[in-house]
Amino acid sequence: MNKKDYLDYVSERSKKSRCLLNSIKAFFVGGLICALGQAFSDLYSHLGAEKSVASALASVSLIFLAGLLTGIGWFDVLAKFAGAGTLVPITGFANAVSSIAIESRSEGYVTGVCADMFKIAGPVIVFGTSLSVIYGIIYYFCI
Repeated sequence: MNKKDYLDYVSERSKKSRCLLNSIKAFFVGGLICALGQAFSDLYSHLGAEKSVASALASVSLIFLAGLLTGIGWFDVLAKFAGAGTLVPITGFANAVSSIAIESRSEGYVTGVCADMFKIAGPVIVFGTSLSVIYGIIYYFCI
């Protein structure tokens, strides 16, 4: 089989990408997650919390919901439908940490759950902290 025949064979067998439809679904589901976060923030503000506290409580609520949906298996269903729309940073990170904790619980709490959760969370925390220090240094000397 020559190169042209092989490429023809691959193009016949390859699944066609529905990029536009996938982008639309990701856009709307990601937007709905963000709107839910804003609704939580507005609710907590309406209940008397200061704006910064209401924002923090909204983040905690989204993390809780993502962990809960991961635990009962609904987050994966949503992610299969919405694709990248569920990767709104806080919910995607909560899903990643929760799913690895669920998978690792048979290995024990310390050597399984805790150790494996930090395999996922550790690089994110280190990278975020390092970049914030670099940004702080640049900010200090430039402004």
